[in-house]
Amino acid sequence: MNPKEKENNLEEELQQQTTSDEGKEEQVNENATEKEEVPVTEEEKLAQELEAANKQIEEQKDKYLRLSAEFDNYRKRTMKEKAELILNGGEKSISSILPIVDDFERALKNMETATDVAAVREGVELIYNKFMTVLGQNGVKVIETQGKTLDTDYHEAIAVIPAPEEGLKGKILDCVQTGYTLNEKVIRHAKVVVGE
Repeated sequence: MNPKEKENNLEEELQQQTTSDEGKEEQVNENATEKEEVPVTEEEKLAQELEAANKQIEEQKDKYLRLSAEFDNYRKRTMKEKAELILNGGEKSISSILPIVDDFERALKNMETATDVAAVREGVELIYNKFMTVLGQNGVKVIETQGKTLDTDYHEAIAVIPAPEEGLKGKILDCVQTGYTLNEKVIRHAKVVVGE
């Protein structure tokens, strides 16, 4: 081999060795990078999951606080409305009764100078009928007692007397105090006398 060929061979060998060294180095670098990236990627993944979880916790906390404040406002508003309803709930009923009070005032004024007792009685009966009509419009009804059987849901027996007839046993003979219902609920029991 001449020196030139020898030199070329040496260069080729050197080049091949450099290329194979570079390939080995790249492979080592790639392996090292892979090994380094796996833990870094795992840590990054966990960090991202933690960040997402913290973000979700903050969102839920914000929602909870808003909902809690909204409920508190609702509760306060409802309590205020209830208090107003309790204080002013009878306003409609009272407003419907006021014209009857006016009629009573006029009747009292006329009684001072009236000489006809029958006319005064008729006027008072008209006022009473008007009053009972207004009560009926507001849901108040009289509990019927005459000739009825004693019903402890509606009647309160205050006395028991011997029945004048056999058919009147257990029946109401007299009503001492009238009872009333408001929208089907008893607000005052009728006080009655029952035959035995």
